[in-house]
Amino acid sequence: MTDLAPIVFFVYNRPKHTETVLNALKKNTLAKDSLLYVFSDAAKKEKDFENVNRVREIINKIDGFKQVVVTEAETNIGCADSIISGITKVINKHGKAIIIEDDILTAPNFLEFMNEALDKYESDKRIYSVSGFVPNEKMTEICKDFLFLAYRNSSWGWGTWIDRWNDVDWDMLQWENIKKDQNLWKKLQRGGNDAPYLLKLQMEGFIDSWAIRFYADNALKDKYTVFPTKTFVENIGLDGSGTHCGNVKNNKKMPTEIGQKVDFSFPVKLEFDNKINDLFASNYKYGLKDIIRRKIKNWLIILKRKR
Repeated sequence: MTDLAPIVFFVYNRPKHTETVLNALKKNTLAKDSLLYVFSDAAKKEKDFENVNRVREIINKIDGFKQVVVTEAETNIGCADSIISGITKVINKHGKAIIIEDDILTAPNFLEFMNEALDKYESDKRIYSVSGFVPNEKMTEICKDFLFLAYRNSSWGWGTWIDRWNDVDWDMLQWENIKKDQNLWKKLQRGGNDAPYLLKLQMEGFIDSWAIRFYADNALKDKYTVFPTKTFVENIGLDGSGTHCGNVKNNKKMPTEIGQKVDFSFPVKLEFDNKINDLFASNYKYGLKDIIRRKIKNWLIILKRKR
């Protein structure tokens, strides 16, 4: 294995989540040999000040890693810009990075898997990122190998390389063409039929997401993400506490128990399979109810802006 990829950890105003995630990350077998960069965004609203300060108390006492570098923003940058700028800073220095947010619980060998995958697929220019998450345990039934390729990316514990990251068009200069060209619209839907609608919300200023732009850029270039058939991570932020994740009742536990190692292996040859991608993409749907709900929410946002 070459030099270990640095870990980039993003936090905001959730002290309990932050502490839980850090404790799990410290139990990773490669934690003590890994650099940890922590980026803390400043409070956007007065009600967030106290929790942001509590989070900063936690991150300034972190141990268990080779080195910890903490960056505290003086003013609120925003979710997307904070993540884009933080990753850019680290990846330009180290050439690759593993990214974790403050609600992503990791298995003890998550870092092992991510580092090995980043080493193995760095020269495979079809691949733009590596994920430690899989949303559907059925993938173990249809995939003969532990890993598969999909158009969709995932922001729940992932990694990438400098040449892929710095090649992303964050301004989405193709957006006007996408709106007019059904072929481009359908191209984005290969990773889930919700994708172009999410991009539309981003471009119209209703959401603040780096992830949908990263996906759109990758998909338009016909690039893939490597996924495992068993997850190394669990999102503990689906409780209404996050910026983008609502309160998901009866949230199903992941296929593997976090706290236990996940057995993994790398296929001799990693090939893209349309059937596997379609099954994976079916986890990301955008139906009539979603459209109606989103329109109502957008109208409320517009009314609030006019006041």
